[in-house]
Amino acid sequence: MIASIRGPVLASGAGHVVVGVGGIGVRVEVPSGRAAQASVGDEAELRTSLVVREDSLTLFGFATQDELDVFGHLIAVSGVGPRSALGVLSALSPIEIARAVSAEDEKPFRKVSGIGPKTAKLIVVSLAGKLSALELTGAGADPGANDAADPAARVADAVRDGLVGLGWGEAEAHRAVQDARDAGAPADHAGLLRAALSLLQSTKKTGIRL
Repeated sequence: MIASIRGPVLASGAGHVVVGVGGIGVRVEVPSGRAAQASVGDEAELRTSLVVREDSLTLFGFATQDELDVFGHLIAVSGVGPRSALGVLSALSPIEIARAVSAEDEKPFRKVSGIGPKTAKLIVVSLAGKLSALELTGAGADPGANDAADPAARVADAVRDGLVGLGWGEAEAHRAVQDARDAGAPADHAGLLRAALSLLQSTKKTGIRL
């Protein structure tokens, strides 16, 4: 099993990076935020999980051991595949996931594209008691500390809520905001809102839902 990978970033795209190892370019699927931060030439060091299927070998990579551990728990949940688990980790940090599970709150998971109400509830039930280390890590922290330290996250949350208020679904609003941020949209409220709305309206015209 490939437990980790380190090398220069040769290329990056939506949700993946290509890492150079011994003259070979290895594609690694990563949370969308991690892919957006990767620049060609940067040194990447990722903890990895190799998922084997009959027709594919797919390597998933994470910046921290906490992300990797949560990924392992998520893919053990019935109905949650590696792509869905990666989507959860693209939208939520390990501590946010642990807090949601501890509070028996499935709402954060329902905001992830591809995670329906039943699967969200199953995640909460299945992960109960399995993320105690993460819960302890974040126990002494102010639940709003991460948002306070990250103005961009607060803006993204406000834009998402605004889109929901305009009639868009929570999952598609979340995905549109995330995709707009990944594409380099302005970080201010008005700029991010325009970019997200443009994506939503474009997919509506083509009949493709986010």
